[in-house]
Amino acid sequence: MELSNYHTFGFRNHAARVIQLQQLEQLPVVSEGPLYILGEGSNSIFVEDFAGTVLKVSLKGIEISETDDLFRIRVAAGENWHDLVTMLMTKGIYGAENLALIPGTLGAAPIQNIGAYGRELAEFCTLVETVNLTTGVVSCFTATECQFGYRDSLFKRAEMASELITYVHMDFPKHWIPQCSYGELQALGSTPTAQQIFDKVVEVRRAKLPDPGKIGNAGSFFKNPVIQRRHFLSLQHEWKDIPCYPVDEEHVKVPAAWLIDRLGFKGKTIGGVACHLSQPLVLVNQAEGTGDELLQLARNIKQSVKKEFSIDLENEVRLIGKQGQICL
Repeated sequence: MELSNYHTFGFRNHAARVIQLQQLEQLPVVSEGPLYILGEGSNSIFVEDFAGTVLKVSLKGIEISETDDLFRIRVAAGENWHDLVTMLMTKGIYGAENLALIPGTLGAAPIQNIGAYGRELAEFCTLVETVNLTTGVVSCFTATECQFGYRDSLFKRAEMASELITYVHMDFPKHWIPQCSYGELQALGSTPTAQQIFDKVVEVRRAKLPDPGKIGNAGSFFKNPVIQRRHFLSLQHEWKDIPCYPVDEEHVKVPAAWLIDRLGFKGKTIGGVACHLSQPLVLVNQAEGTGDELLQLARNIKQSVKKEFSIDLENEVRLIGKQGQICL
């Protein structure tokens, strides 16, 4: 089965088979061979032919309840994230507006602990429901058990490969407090409405990030690295304009796009794959590129950043090889 329409980077690699899962009752019995669970493919890149089964999760359903203080949401894994945020806005349920226009499904959201503009899923995710594809056992993981970190969670661990996320639970306080201290949102002042934040995030993301419907990409390819504050101060001696965002007393976060841009990678190409001209954190499939070309460009960037800044970049996207996920 050809996979170019199953992941937004659009490489024309193949899988042994693809199963569309629309109801849990049709859940297949997984036997031998590798398995990869996929939502909309906006954070996964098949860099070569995959020798196993791709399980395309298309489960649908949204349930909303409330208490005196909270809105409680239970959403099926196949629902589109941005569509959910938009729907919540129309119902006066606020808190996720900073995460507007993040591509992908609800099932992928906890895996990555998606985040943007000062907020992340971990702030309001309370429970994740799963079913084990090998044993059929249904489980529920609390927010603590999910082990959320920066673009990380328990669900990225190898031992969780057979756990299919089926539903995500979230709580949104009725007493909404805006988060607008990050980047371009600061221009909104201290008391913006949720709609103003939503609109600004959508505007900025559309201006910065290429549309995968027009040019193949998977959004931000690398994570923004978190480094020791003393390491940052040493870098400042040579790079006076290096930006950072505080994490805690001992750590800061450095924009990976700045590091990549300073090393001259913006616009660089290898074959049909390129570092985007407007946003160097995004690698794009501009001319029928290949997985080998992508890996070569990504490794060149990673090695150059390590050599110049002594910083290890980690890929945010998941790279899928013949037997499953691979590392740079």
